[in-house]
Amino acid sequence: MGLLSVLIFLPLVFGVLILVMPKRLNSYFKYLAVVVSLIQLAIATWMYFQFKTGDTFAGVNKLSQYQWIEKLDWIRLDVGSFGTLQIDYLLGVDGFSIGLVWLSALVMLIASLSSWEIKTNLRGYFALFLLLDTAIIGVFCSLDLFLFYIFYELMLLPLYFLIGMWGGVRREYAAIKFFLYTLFGSIFMLLVIAGLYLSVTDPATGNHTFSMVDAMNPANYSAGSIFSIAAHTQILGISARSLGFIIVFIAFAIKVPIFPFHTWLPDAHVEAPTPISIILAGILLKVGAYGIIRMAYGIFPDVAISLSWWMGLLGVISIIYGAMNALAQTDLKRLIAYSSISHMGFVLIGIASLTSEGLNGAMMQMISHGFLSVMLFFIAGVIYNRVHDRDIYNFRGLANHMPIFTGFVMIAFFASLGLPGFSAFIAEIFTLIGAFSSYNLNGLLPHWMAIVSAFGILLGAGYFLWTLQRMFFGTLRLKKEEWKVNLVDLNFREILVFTPLAALALILGVMPSLVFDVMSSSVNQFLMLFK
Repeated sequence: MGLLSVLIFLPLVFGVLILVMPKRLNSYFKYLAVVVSLIQLAIATWMYFQFKTGDTFAGVNKLSQYQWIEKLDWIRLDVGSFGTLQIDYLLGVDGFSIGLVWLSALVMLIASLSSWEIKTNLRGYFALFLLLDTAIIGVFCSLDLFLFYIFYELMLLPLYFLIGMWGGVRREYAAIKFFLYTLFGSIFMLLVIAGLYLSVTDPATGNHTFSMVDAMNPANYSAGSIFSIAAHTQILGISARSLGFIIVFIAFAIKVPIFPFHTWLPDAHVEAPTPISIILAGILLKVGAYGIIRMAYGIFPDVAISLSWWMGLLGVISIIYGAMNALAQTDLKRLIAYSSISHMGFVLIGIASLTSEGLNGAMMQMISHGFLSVMLFFIAGVIYNRVHDRDIYNFRGLANHMPIFTGFVMIAFFASLGLPGFSAFIAEIFTLIGAFSSYNLNGLLPHWMAIVSAFGILLGAGYFLWTLQRMFFGTLRLKKEEWKVNLVDLNFREILVFTPLAALALILGVMPSLVFDVMSSSVNQFLMLFK
């Protein structure tokens, strides 16, 4: 068993162990979750720094792009004249996925530490938590479309129960809404995956294959197949490849979420318990953006070029729409949720630019927003766990009362609004450079898209600075006098959560090469698909 398999299935093994452990050991479940997450993070960190960069690959569609490859024959079924059904257990990581694997391990560790606030049905909670961990890592490591889809759908089950059973007052509504939105997109994506299987052949065996790597090479498509570029197949009057791109894009845009597929997000974030909000913002949104890069743009590059203007437009709308909605919120958690929509809009416009700067900036934004959103939702969780209230107008002057907490809040807010010296500044400036230079380099995105997107950063400064001033500065004033006793400063566990996140925001703001050096080779190889 390779390292990637260990990363994927270690949480599942411990999840099963939790299910069979006697009830008297319930208090140890949270420690098991933390231990699993620590082991995962240690392995992911070692892999990240051992990742070979700057390699010259034989071609953009060869497995030599990927490292720690695991390939096993999984399902082989004789289907008569059609040949052999070929499904492989195929894992591997490249510059796009290795950073997201590391980010996932970090976020799951933070989420496991924040799960100590969960008091009911610990066995069920931590078993579902570790199942979700397995599914998330599996998505980022899968190179077989069938395997990818299994892990992608597997995320739905634990998230549905984690929101619906341990969430807030309207948890059932939020869980069902999240489930139906995501299922709607993924069901139709399954049809596209089936069509790709019927179109793509393995050059080594001649069998139809679910290999994501083979699907990225037009030479592997059967003549006359539904998704062959040369066949010009149409469905409902639309090119089959265009329809395939649109379906896959919508499926992942729901996860990101991109306007107008975003309405599940504020409800899910507000009703979910703090650790699940952390996972939703820190990882799940990145699964959507990763899917757009890996499947929509990677498998349908010809359609991506023709529709990139519209993708860029959706990114711009998401940036402005999310920021303006955040400005109107009084619930701290809902404000952070809408800010995530705005920040993920930068990811989409960076991808749509199809420039090295834009795509590198989009990946940096995914990683930066990953741990900054974790900080923001943990901030909301710290306040809510103490007084069970998140209304911004019910707090004032917390800085003198909770100075350590306020220090971390200021780092999180200033980093998230894109202040120079922090990771988000590097990410956003690169996406804007990519969007602005796109018109001159490939004629895809007009200059005004970058200019309007930059206005979203100004709006971000507005809602973060307003929140900071309203809640933390001035004379201490709380809705209820008894809150003053409960609103104590951070304990050791909470400081332990905040410290590495704040350090990352500063380190990647000063040394972005820690991310760029790992992903740049894969980004350049990926862009060759669009030449």
